[in-house]
Amino acid sequence: MNEVPVAGIELTVPPHPEFLQLVRAVVGAAAVSGGGTESPLEPGRVADLRLVVSEAVTNAIEAQSAIGAPDRVLIRCRVGDDKVLVEVMDHGPGFDPDAVPDLPDVETPERLRHESGLGVALMHRLADKAEVESGPDGTTVRLTIRPS
Repeated sequence: MNEVPVAGIELTVPPHPEFLQLVRAVVGAAAVSGGGTESPLEPGRVADLRLVVSEAVTNAIEAQSAIGAPDRVLIRCRVGDDKVLVEVMDHGPGFDPDAVPDLPDVETPERLRHESGLGVALMHRLADKAEVESGPDGTTVRLTIRPS
């Protein structure tokens, strides 16, 4: 594959929910602008991108808040000809991605008990690729979004 990112941004934000809207706006703008060329994503896929990035950053903020880590959350976004890549890195305590329970089917009454804990499932459902690397020094989430 002969792919070279044509645009990229790097953003660091304090671990506070007030910065989520800024992150969504900046990542969405980077995906739409395509670095001065035509964006590879349709508007619906940009909406998916904003949602999964918001979920990843929310998880990062919550992880750092849980241990009082004041470090900034790092967000990187690269726009290529055929995809958008986003990385979200935190300094939280880490977790075992394989230990995240599967959610009940959306049409079952049991699903109504799950108001939180949907972020990782949404990332895997809406992103074309969602990778989570986690350890005691933090977590990195890598998301790949391609056109429909």
